[in-house]
Amino acid sequence: MNFHEYQQRSRATARYPIIGHAIIYPALGLVNEAGEVAGKVKKIFRDKGGAIGEEERRALQAELGDVLWYLAQLCTELGLSLEEVAEQNLARLADRQQRGKIQGDGDDR
Repeated sequence: MNFHEYQQRSRATARYPIIGHAIIYPALGLVNEAGEVAGKVKKIFRDKGGAIGEEERRALQAELGDVLWYLAQLCTELGLSLEEVAEQNLARLADRQQRGKIQGDGDDR
């Protein structure tokens, strides 16, 4: 499956309220799900000494899928394709790497 197909197919399951603006719900969902990923990683290190077994991998996969779903919905609400977001991101990172600015802070490095 490619990004375009995922974005199209995931849209069939997009049922959420429009609260003021169509991007609010998926943006908040994205942050929430990313937090769930971080929480699971934290507990892996707190409770399992950093060992990632099959159970942890499956749990992270499920949460990462939720992150992807919300990202796809947010992109759709903004009129963007996941593919163009991914391509632009890689181009920006390659440019930073070429200029020796891959590390550090700031959007405009």
